[in-house]
Amino acid sequence: MAKKQFKAESKRLLEMMINSIYTQREIFLRELISNASDAIDKIYYRALTDDQLVFNKDDYYIKITPDKANRTLTISDTGIGMTKEELENNLGVIAKSGSLAFKNENELKDGHNIIGQFGVGFYSAFMVADVVTVISRALGSDEAYKWESSGADGYTIVPSEKATPGTDIILRIKPNTEDDQYDEYLEEYRLRSIIKKYSDFIRYPIKMDVKRSKPKEGSENEFEEVVEEETINSMVPIWRKNKNELKQEDYDNFYFEKRYGFDKPLKHLHISADGAVVYNAILFIPEQMPFDYYTKEYEKGLELYSNGVLIMNKCPDLLPDYFSFVKGMVDSEDLSLNISREMLQHDRQLKLIAKNIKNKIKGLLQSMLKDEREKYEQFYKAFGRTLKYGVYSDYGTNKEELQDLLLFYSSKEKKQVTLDEYVSRMPEEQKYIYYATGESIERIDKLPQTELVADKGYEILYFTDDIDEFAIKMLLKYKDKEFKSVSSGDLGIEADEADKAAEAEESENKELFEFMKDVLKDKVKQVKASKRLKSHPVCLSSEGELSIEMEKVLQAMPNGQDVKADKVLEINVNHDVFQSLKAAFAQDKEKLALYTNLLYNQALLIEGLPIQDPVEFTNDICKMMV
Repeated sequence: MAKKQFKAESKRLLEMMINSIYTQREIFLRELISNASDAIDKIYYRALTDDQLVFNKDDYYIKITPDKANRTLTISDTGIGMTKEELENNLGVIAKSGSLAFKNENELKDGHNIIGQFGVGFYSAFMVADVVTVISRALGSDEAYKWESSGADGYTIVPSEKATPGTDIILRIKPNTEDDQYDEYLEEYRLRSIIKKYSDFIRYPIKMDVKRSKPKEGSENEFEEVVEEETINSMVPIWRKNKNELKQEDYDNFYFEKRYGFDKPLKHLHISADGAVVYNAILFIPEQMPFDYYTKEYEKGLELYSNGVLIMNKCPDLLPDYFSFVKGMVDSEDLSLNISREMLQHDRQLKLIAKNIKNKIKGLLQSMLKDEREKYEQFYKAFGRTLKYGVYSDYGTNKEELQDLLLFYSSKEKKQVTLDEYVSRMPEEQKYIYYATGESIERIDKLPQTELVADKGYEILYFTDDIDEFAIKMLLKYKDKEFKSVSSGDLGIEADEADKAAEAEESENKELFEFMKDVLKDKVKQVKASKRLKSHPVCLSSEGELSIEMEKVLQAMPNGQDVKADKVLEINVNHDVFQSLKAAFAQDKEKLALYTNLLYNQALLIEGLPIQDPVEFTNDICKMMV
């Protein structure tokens, strides 16, 4: 029979699809299995309206048969089959889908859905096969036909023989090349792994003849190799089961089976949404942070299924970055798939699912925070930094979404507290939410700058993550209470007698402070009498938006930015050191310069900042000892 040509546009589409549409060759098996499942579904739907047709689910299956000797892989189904005309229409015109036409003509019920809608998936077979043969016999017909093609050069259709209705797709696997090993698609273990990965939840059995080694009859030491037919797929996905049927152990096992992590999930969320958006999902909050979580190699995203068939291994659009730690899957029958199942349209439906999932995750975290505080703190230890990045990123767009999930160590409670808990305890006269920054709780405890705020009895939040202050600067305020660093120039605390005495000393010793400023030059913006110090002799404070801690973070970045906070050197006028400064100013300006440099370097050390000239600093100490 003369070879028929694909239509010109179909020929170009076939060439393009084989070379570029699909990103992984292995998905050819997913596409062919999905088509086979569709073919069985069509019998099911016909049985709903045809009293002469009885659908017995046990009679329907998909069979995968590799033949290494002949280099063929056969995908057989017991589905509805195709007539000669249907072979011509469905396989001779690329992107004309019999499944889509069937779906449009029939009202689908009972949770079934036709998977393939665009008629392209079949041709993915040419990525691994140089010849594709389709032998099909339609339900209710005694005639069978064979469609065969070696690619874009065309196809033939001739009469054939087939004992039962259904379709056999026979792929002649390409020979190996230097760059590509096609033999893998004839290996039992490889075919099994592809089926489990993409088609594990197809509702009909996917069978293979599997080689097994078993003891010979009557012998314990001798073994023989036998071939047994085995169902590879599990068919019923956990997310479609009733939640009441499932135990925590079932969810844990699913987490391990899907290799979402090597830890045990801290919490899970099983969603069955039915409304404006219809989908099923199982989401997990891991117990531990993945080793590559803060590297560019880490990929966020949920597994995305369409009617039980894996579409994407990681769909990043389903999770906001600040919930990137969440693992799991989403299955929806309503997603719009474009050309191949790999190309997902960024449509309204996907956005609705993503928004719904975001709200569900937030709700779960809020519930943990309220009812399982210990578990939430365990989660926060691993992933709290991600929430803070979420507050800071996108110019603070998500700050109100996340602010009530934040925790910070409290100077009073000696544990992690929420912003709401802090504000609820604030004395009436307290104007600000006070915070202190440092490398650790122990170091912040010793900061001189905390003395005045702590002396007033005000609670201080300890910021030990480098992102903390940046996030708070983006947050600006919480429940109308602004944030205030204990190192800021104005603490907003009413002046007392000690403060007034400090102001008097500063006014009286104006020339002393100006001399010290001249010694330090542009290292500080000002030297002044401190209103915050009680027992410590000296400290640094900052003016303006850029704090000293933010300066440290920015300068530590790979492309270290040369930014400086406006530093103020504060002197405790009630400390004995101040009397030495006044004496030196009156009698020995050189000694005052020495004292000034020492105090400045001392303040740098307290802040955890590097001393610019350590040799000079040690020489200055030696001068003091002589």
